[in-house]
Amino acid sequence: MSRFTPIVPENARASYDMFHFAPAVKAGDWVYVSGQLGRGADGTTPADLEQQFTNAFENLGAVLEAAGATFADVVELSTFHIGLQDHIRQFIAVKDRFVVEPYPAWTAVGTTELAVPGAIVEIKAVAYLGK
Repeated sequence: MSRFTPIVPENARASYDMFHFAPAVKAGDWVYVSGQLGRGADGTTPADLEQQFTNAFENLGAVLEAAGATFADVVELSTFHIGLQDHIRQFIAVKDRFVVEPYPAWTAVGTTELAVPGAIVEIKAVAYLGK
């Protein structure tokens, strides 16, 4: 028996089956969320950065919810950006609509490409469910 439980919201089932990764895994009181992109419900990645950032946080929130967590449970964020220095202030403005004090640890990394063409940001998180 596995010591962790995959968290697979219904809208992520196809990716789980096709690419063999869980959107999140729950291990004890911890939830590890795989990188979430800024795709919309229709599967497209908008060119508008604010919308893409908003979608990424909404997607992260949906996976957290499926795991029984919220943004308040997030202890660490890692974000990966194409053109980090060009949009970091805009990204922070969107992040601050979802993540409030006490703020989690956060690492932002600039990179040259992400898994989906047109994706500008990917967000992964670690949440703690213990009391």
